[in-house]
Amino acid sequence: MIRKSILLCSLTLSVQFAWAQTIKGYVFQKNGAPLTSASVVIEQTPYSTITNDEGAFELPKLPKGTYKVRAMLMGYENVSQQITFNSLQDTTLTFKLSPKEQQIREVEVFGERDKQPEKLDAITRLPLKPSEQIQSISVISEKLIEQQGALTVIEGVRNVPGVYTYSTYGGVRESISSRGFRGIPTLKNGVRVLTDFRGMGFSTDMQGVESIQVLKGASSITMGAATDLGGPGGIVNIVTKTPKFENSGAISFRAGSWGLIRPTFDVQRVLDKDSKIAVRLNGAYENGGKFRDNMDNESFYINPSVEWRPDARNTLTLEMDYYKEEQAIDAGTVNLSVGNKENKIYDLPTNRFLGFETDKTDINHTTLTARYKYDINNSLYLRAAVFYSDYDADGIRTGLAAARGAGINTTQVNIYNRSIAHNQARKDQSTVAQLDFVGKKVKTGSFLHTFQLGADYRYIDLSQPVYNTIAIDQIDVLNPNTVTNKLPENVPAFQQTGGTQSYDYRFGATFQDVIQLTKWARVYGGVRYSTNKTKDNGQSSVTSEFWNPLAGVMFSLREGLSVFGSYTNSSNPRSASVVDANGNPLGSERIDQLEAGIKSEWFADRLRFNLTLFKINNKDMNLQAFEVDANGIVQPTGYYVKGGNDERKGIEVELTGRILDNLEVITGYSYIDAQFKDHTTFVPGSAPNNTPKHTFNAWANYTIATGLFKGLNAGLGAYYLGERPYNDWTQEGVQYHAIDPNTAPWYNKAYTIVNAQLGYEFQKQWSARLLLNNIFDKTGYDAYRTSFIDRIQPRNVSGVVTYKF
Repeated sequence: MIRKSILLCSLTLSVQFAWAQTIKGYVFQKNGAPLTSASVVIEQTPYSTITNDEGAFELPKLPKGTYKVRAMLMGYENVSQQITFNSLQDTTLTFKLSPKEQQIREVEVFGERDKQPEKLDAITRLPLKPSEQIQSISVISEKLIEQQGALTVIEGVRNVPGVYTYSTYGGVRESISSRGFRGIPTLKNGVRVLTDFRGMGFSTDMQGVESIQVLKGASSITMGAATDLGGPGGIVNIVTKTPKFENSGAISFRAGSWGLIRPTFDVQRVLDKDSKIAVRLNGAYENGGKFRDNMDNESFYINPSVEWRPDARNTLTLEMDYYKEEQAIDAGTVNLSVGNKENKIYDLPTNRFLGFETDKTDINHTTLTARYKYDINNSLYLRAAVFYSDYDADGIRTGLAAARGAGINTTQVNIYNRSIAHNQARKDQSTVAQLDFVGKKVKTGSFLHTFQLGADYRYIDLSQPVYNTIAIDQIDVLNPNTVTNKLPENVPAFQQTGGTQSYDYRFGATFQDVIQLTKWARVYGGVRYSTNKTKDNGQSSVTSEFWNPLAGVMFSLREGLSVFGSYTNSSNPRSASVVDANGNPLGSERIDQLEAGIKSEWFADRLRFNLTLFKINNKDMNLQAFEVDANGIVQPTGYYVKGGNDERKGIEVELTGRILDNLEVITGYSYIDAQFKDHTTFVPGSAPNNTPKHTFNAWANYTIATGLFKGLNAGLGAYYLGERPYNDWTQEGVQYHAIDPNTAPWYNKAYTIVNAQLGYEFQKQWSARLLLNNIFDKTGYDAYRTSFIDRIQPRNVSGVVTYKF
């Protein structure tokens, strides 16, 4: 009897599964664009799945019958369909979801979960999330920027381990460093704004910032030469806001210390009933906020954009970004040490200013961006982008030079000659065009390929006028009675004494392929061919050509946990004037990078932990040769030799995301061991100027989700920047940047900034936030070598009120 029952059940199941069918399909937005990570469930059954990057899904085989299938995604209206199986043919369903009127995107402190950050492909050129990239990438989202009330780029990137301030050049430009390399390039939407090879940064308004993307280490595979974007230190990319195809808006008003007034707005609308075209407009006005007396600041920002999605295959995005700023330039303070051998930075009171009221920078900056994407099919697409930046900057600043003479500055250097000069006037126009053919998970045999084949062209038109310097007076920085902030009458006008007009042409072709060998193993490979050519004042340079490879592997130990290792290099093209003893050009330098670490995602990508080890060596430098003359004095020979070894190695640790539903954290630590190991100019074992061994950052934000205090949230954070040398240590007899030979550099003291915020959201649309920065009023300094010694902001408070609609 039992055998008969088993046989009967088996026959019944066989009949049922003979009739079993598969449900496949797609989930799209109303305008035809695919929806990723949408949930598709069969009601009253345990069966469900989520859609892939193309919006596709597949459910398991089911016996014949009638079922109700529902598609869902946060921010969209649910849609369901009823189906009946009565044949052996599989069923294909298509869902089109409409956005809710007041949709709320689920955004973490690093951006949206399980998605490639907006416009990251402008710098990586691959459709991969940061956890899937072989490079070290950190993303700071609009949400975190708003929480912390960041008003400058450096306040945002302090959330990234190993990224720190190199100098602020009088508080008007943010030069950012990483991994022991000075002034890494800062981009806006993938284009270099201020093209000075020293990475002197630029100012922008944070109201228009969607995210800040930091790619650490070599980016030459997509960016090119080490003198520009492909350097071994990394790049910072500022991404501006574009439409999200939602009807929303926000206006806010911020007021705070030192007369800060800052109204902002952000409005976006879907213009048609089919959700094919949307616009966004945001802007800001700022006045005040400078902590020194006799200094002011005023800026205006506007950022309009439009996106058109005529069908499921085509997307066109156009945006403009305009920023105008007039800001006082801080002459900073001075080091009172005789011979500049000790750290005796004078703690200049904040009610005193060593410059003149006319010390101001004038910046007009416009960027234009056009991006187009065409989906050939679910796996292949074409991407084209054109970026343009017009950065026009000038200004007048005060220079301080230690007075020399008998009996002057003998025990401390407090007597200074003041002069005024133009603040590195430049009109910097940059154009970038990119064209990529991209494949996502294209199957060949048993392997899956994610690849990019593309080309890019960069053109820079740079005009730099040079003006004379005008001597004004002599002051005693310790005696305020000798310091006036008004220029004397009858100061002569500036005269242009020269200048340069240069054009830079750069072309690159890149191929990258990420091969999924198994579910747990990936191989990364890529190569870039680049050319550089410069034309200065009518004289053209020889075209430089070089190749840069990338190779790496990534192994998935479990879902969301991977280890990786990679090699890449950067090329530093040198001019034809860099020759050996026989007059032959030495050619470009090569900088090698090894990187390894862990990338992980936890709790459905709510929390990310990354650990990175790196080692960067430059053993192929063009070093200036020196010799000792008959008088025993070291003199340059006029030629160069190959050799040397500049090494940077270290560790970076990063934990970012949501530990609990109502507790967000972002923490990071970095250790940098940077030294000149074999060099003809610098003392072996010494560290590059302004390189800290340790940096640390932490931020936690807690939100009360229920009860009487629902909507109340509080955040607390700290940023630590370790001590760092404020000069290079040259060898005996070698002159470099006016440094006294064989003089050990003084170290700038470490500092820790503690910030906090207290916010409250009420009536669904209103919110208020109190921001407290540098709570313990710690004193710290950033500087360029021994000039532009700028104090960090003292303790300050501001309040923000926001209305969302």
